[in-house]
Amino acid sequence: MSSLIIRIYGIVQGVGFRPFVSRIAHRFGIKGSVANKGSYVEVHVQGTDKALHAFLKVLKNEPPERSTILKIDLNKTDEKTAESFEIIESEKEVGDIFVSPDIATCDKCKQELFDRNNRRYLHPFINCTACGPRLTILDSMPYDRVRTSMGEFPMCPACEYEYTHAETRRYDAQPVCCNDCGPQVYLLERSERGADAITYTRRAIMDGKIAAVKGIGGFHLCCDASNERAVNRLRALKSRPIKPFAVMLHDLNTVKRECMILPGQEKILNGPQKPIILLRKKPVSRLCDQIAPDNPMVGVMLPYAPIQMLLFTYDDDVQMTDCLVMTSGNVSGAPICKSDEDVLHEISGFCDVVLSHDRKIRLRADDSVMDFFQGKPYMIRRSRGYSPLPFMLSSDFHGQVLGIGGELKNTFCIGKNRLFYPSPYVGDMADIRTVCALRESVERMETLLEAKPQIVACDMHPRYNTTAIAGELGLPIMKIQHHYAHIVSCMAENDYADDVIGVSFDGTGYGADGTIWGGEFLKSSYGGFERLGSIRPFLQIGGDVSAQEGWRIAVSMLYALYQDKAADVISALGLCSPKVMRVQMMMADKKLNSVLSTSAGRLFDAVSAILGIRGISTFEGEASMALQFAAETYCEQYPDISEKVSGAVHRMLISVKNRFVLCTDELVKYLTDLVLSGGDTQELAYRFHVALAEMITAGCEKARDITGLDVCALSGGVFQNRLLTEMCTSRLREHGFTVLLHSLIPPNDGGIALGQAVAAMYHLNQ
Repeated sequence: MSSLIIRIYGIVQGVGFRPFVSRIAHRFGIKGSVANKGSYVEVHVQGTDKALHAFLKVLKNEPPERSTILKIDLNKTDEKTAESFEIIESEKEVGDIFVSPDIATCDKCKQELFDRNNRRYLHPFINCTACGPRLTILDSMPYDRVRTSMGEFPMCPACEYEYTHAETRRYDAQPVCCNDCGPQVYLLERSERGADAITYTRRAIMDGKIAAVKGIGGFHLCCDASNERAVNRLRALKSRPIKPFAVMLHDLNTVKRECMILPGQEKILNGPQKPIILLRKKPVSRLCDQIAPDNPMVGVMLPYAPIQMLLFTYDDDVQMTDCLVMTSGNVSGAPICKSDEDVLHEISGFCDVVLSHDRKIRLRADDSVMDFFQGKPYMIRRSRGYSPLPFMLSSDFHGQVLGIGGELKNTFCIGKNRLFYPSPYVGDMADIRTVCALRESVERMETLLEAKPQIVACDMHPRYNTTAIAGELGLPIMKIQHHYAHIVSCMAENDYADDVIGVSFDGTGYGADGTIWGGEFLKSSYGGFERLGSIRPFLQIGGDVSAQEGWRIAVSMLYALYQDKAADVISALGLCSPKVMRVQMMMADKKLNSVLSTSAGRLFDAVSAILGIRGISTFEGEASMALQFAAETYCEQYPDISEKVSGAVHRMLISVKNRFVLCTDELVKYLTDLVLSGGDTQELAYRFHVALAEMITAGCEKARDITGLDVCALSGGVFQNRLLTEMCTSRLREHGFTVLLHSLIPPNDGGIALGQAVAAMYHLNQ
């Protein structure tokens, strides 16, 4: 007989790992024990060499599908023979911690949910060892029922038997419950509970009303996605005139009826994470046009919680739609509501009925949103199902840090040695409610991860709320330039620690010289950056409002380009009234409420306005998205069109002091002249993308001449644009560059916390 102590590191808590170990131990006649140690699972095994070999083979090759093993340590021991194999009480030990994200309802539980002969028939909280809530109900590690919000619900004898017996599917499943002992659903401020509450909500939705529904990580606002009147009403109530709504469709067949699914998307759409995936709508659809106005794409997800499945299918007489709007339950800019109190204070005016339940949400987790690029996931918002899965770097880091994140699309990131844990999505920091949610979420994540950061990294902008929060923590502060943080996040996601040419094309960020940056070429490493080049600086007039009103940027650029003839050009384009134009010109002359900017995002907004596509944005990125869609429409109409744009100007660079500059101003003039001569809008949108991709490639070639580097990292919100990213990537590879791209970390501001944390960790280790 031999004895081993095995330590397994990774996502091995909350995924049925201990029951899995127990089952294979019994299978091979092995005695011993298994326990969570907080930072790993520890297994003591005793058996014949043959049995132990077979046990280890299954352990390594057939773990639970929701688990992720990062490392296994084996140590021989002289322990005495145990009498049996058992799961023992969890113990806390200091070390690396891996918290499982929330997991969508598995197929076996879904089958039981609709089985009339099953005791969990129509149970709104059905789960098992392989599925159900994790992060959002967790108080502290190790992951055991007493340390979750399910600790408030004592198990009935039947559930306790399943929880304690290895032959069941719910052996050691911490959220296990049933209709007799679990949480209950109810209508807020009404008397209906249980089945009556669900039926009332279903009937209300089919009557054209709006429901707030409590899920795993927060509330959704829900209505019939085929009912244009209901969708328009929800838009009016939320003051959201055009920004797309996410939809939840009944099943895969419904998705295939409504949308086109690319290779690789179905597996993730129907996998354990069930994110929102951006899919192309079919020409004929039951989804009303107001779901995503003027947008060929729609954000689609499948039901991932039992309560959502029951909205579609229930034992009543309601004839239910198979397409629901399922948008975050929040006021624009505020965090998603997670409690009844939040709903009453924030969104009760947006809905006609509130379907809630009494299982507390400990940590908000909004839905993850994902695009696809070159056959791989391309994250837009990383949250439920993915956070807080860590990124493990190869660098030999030691210490603990906090990256507090950006002002928009905020997430934060905790770094512990080589592991970096991005948080769920928090929101935009302009709203004081989101600021409070950030403070609360940081405290809870530090508790879960047993983290005590030694330094906090934040943005350089002195007036950001995130900067103020960083100052409240009583820690040393490291200020990280915004666009450099973007590049480091891309490097870290690719576990690439050598120097790169960073191409950070983004909205706006506070530059190291006090101006606004956003279209940057940076020689970057974990240790710092050197600014090599940028797009041509322009005067950004109007302060923060210019981010929503691209026509202002257009007027400023055209005034600088055409001088005395600018008034005629601006009038011909219909960008603003003569009176407003004179005010804008006066502000430019006197530099009032103006700042020098190299923002690539604002360049897109200006071109969108000049081409007559969007002059004003009602949500971030609207004008840029519309410009992209126009260019893509042209591609679809003329798939064989050559990408070449005549005129060497579009690859031209000039040198200004210590950096090179892309002549984006000449590109704007080129496009404007074509508009004035009657050029086709969609063709010009396409030409803009081609020209900018050529310029970015030329900029990287110039950066290679300066640095000798041939690895490029592309990051920043502009690279959410699939068309531009494809054009840049293909050109750069043709010119001999290795290109680093994002996948599971967003290229937008939702990803910069990882970059902040890695840069701070590098600094800590010097």
